[in-house]
Amino acid sequence: MKKTELATKDLVALNAELTELLKTGFKLRMQKGTQQLTNTSQLGKNKRDIARVKTFITQKNCTEIRKKGYDRII
Repeated sequence: MKKTELATKDLVALNAELTELLKTGFKLRMQKGTQQLTNTSQLGKNKRDIARVKTFITQKNCTEIRKKGYDRII
């Protein structure tokens, strides 16, 4: 997943992407627990993608708050 793809998405699409990544992460952890996961690097990639999506969600929330005129989040 590239940064440019995430930057063009709105909050609804980012939240849907996050939900999908969390489901995938759960499936990967279950496969690891049952010794069915062959490519364990998928776990790390998934965690990084989740963090990347969460970062973009936070950035978009902060920019919307600043557009409304609030300087700090209370």
